[in-house]
Amino acid sequence: MSKIIKWVLLGLLAVLIAIQFFRIDKTNPPVNAGEDFMAMAAPPAEVAELLKKACYDCHSHETKYPWYTNVAPVSWWIGHHIEEARGHLNFSTWKAYDAEKKAHKAEECAEELEKGLMPLKSYTRMHAEARLSNEQRERLISWFKSVEEREKLGVK
Repeated sequence: MSKIIKWVLLGLLAVLIAIQFFRIDKTNPPVNAGEDFMAMAAPPAEVAELLKKACYDCHSHETKYPWYTNVAPVSWWIGHHIEEARGHLNFSTWKAYDAEKKAHKAEECAEELEKGLMPLKSYTRMHAEARLSNEQRERLISWFKSVEEREKLGVK
């Protein structure tokens, strides 16, 4: 029995080593500051700081990959999250959205924050700086709602 366990463990170790050769692409696309949400929506400094800390790592082309993104299969999971996040909302390509879509994205941001769905719990466990206090959360919700209204009215 112990020989079987030993071979199973050695097999698992071999698989863990082998999967390390299958890396995620951690190249961020170039950022055009003029197309970014920060430049276009001009949030107050406090809001901009909160967005950078709690949102931009996954929802922009400014992702900072921590050390553990070098370890598969964790890297695959995180890479998938980032790809999915950017596909849903990408602050780096904000200019490409039309006014209706910008309003809708701002509305969704407020709703996700209100429901406590963003930032993800799995993200804030490893990134304490992304944890939002109730006041910070309310500040972001209020600001996203104002962005939604401005976009609906066509005000810049």
